[in-house]
Amino acid sequence: MTARPNWTKVRARLSAIGFRPSRRLGQNFLLDENMVNALVRDAGVGPDSRVLEVGVGCGFLTLPLAETGAEVIAAEIDERVLGVAREIVGERDNVRYFLGDALAGKHRLNPELESMLWRDEPWMLVANLPYSVSAPLMAVLAELDNPPTAMHALVQLEVAERVAAPHGTSDWGPLSVRLQASYAARVGREVPPGLFWPRPQVSSAVVVLERRPDPPPRAERDELAALAAALFQRRRQNVGRVLGDLLGDKAAARELLAGQGIEPSERAEKLPLEAFLALSRTPAWRGRGA
Repeated sequence: MTARPNWTKVRARLSAIGFRPSRRLGQNFLLDENMVNALVRDAGVGPDSRVLEVGVGCGFLTLPLAETGAEVIAAEIDERVLGVAREIVGERDNVRYFLGDALAGKHRLNPELESMLWRDEPWMLVANLPYSVSAPLMAVLAELDNPPTAMHALVQLEVAERVAAPHGTSDWGPLSVRLQASYAARVGREVPPGLFWPRPQVSSAVVVLERRPDPPPRAERDELAALAAALFQRRRQNVGRVLGDLLGDKAAARELLAGQGIEPSERAEKLPLEAFLALSRTPAWRGRGA
């Protein structure tokens, strides 16, 4: 088993190449080896696994992922730290490196990275995600033709709570609806700021997403995302008023809601996922998510 260099040596190497962590890029490296190993263990990574890691940093998570024998795609935007990661992890047959931004805009994965992903085989995301891309990246991955069967992502606690939020809470919103349509979501381990360098001002947590056996087809998910975005954009107003404005017909909106057993006086955050799905599938809404 390959031993990770101690942090003093790695910090000296970073200083030698003139590296300073970027807040814009969300560069907060998880230093605690016990926590890193727990992330790999909790995700159930083994020799038959295929893993995408985004935000490699110095390779502190990449190394134990690679040591399991899993096939790993290690993506990093910063060429300097990726060089350090490659020194620590080494050149291995089961690790492929990607240098660049994982996203091409907010709603699309980088085509070059996407071309490296597995087209038919099951795979998972296991990553300490940069804070700046965590929510959009998970949403984009969920919409791939061959999406991950699971995601184990270390993110800001606030983002984890939004992803896994139950309806009826203030955290329930478009991100929750969009991801929970395809995945069962829960908040896993919380990770305190003191385990990172540099130390973030917020707590972090692992959000765990496990693919549902029967997620809605892509066209229905598009309709659902459009409806959730529209209703939550005016979350302080009741759904009867908002839907009436969206349809351009208040009477039709009331009839639509009545058909689904939804009170027009309800607000979006009170509606469960099933209600969003039912509304998005009605002829009155269909076609608006294209």
